Amino acid sequence: MKNKSDRDIEKTYPVKEITAKLRRLADCLENNKPFEIQIAGERVYIPARAIFSIEHEREGNSEEVEFQFKWEN
Repeated sequence: MKNKSDRDIEKTYPVKEITAKLRRLADCLENNKPFEIQIAGERVYIPARAIFSIEHEREGNSEEVEFQFKWEN
């Protein structure tokens, strides 16, 4: 398998696009299926075995919520 380089991307999407992605994600989670998403030009394959977590960060007046999937290849 080809070794992929490290990557740390944050991409914003219009509400219509992100809601479509979230609907597809929810369908995959409910059916225990892998999820495929394209982020900034690269396709990412999230296996059904991935661990899902939600993270909340607060620093001063700024807050952030992240939905995360983690897995080993």
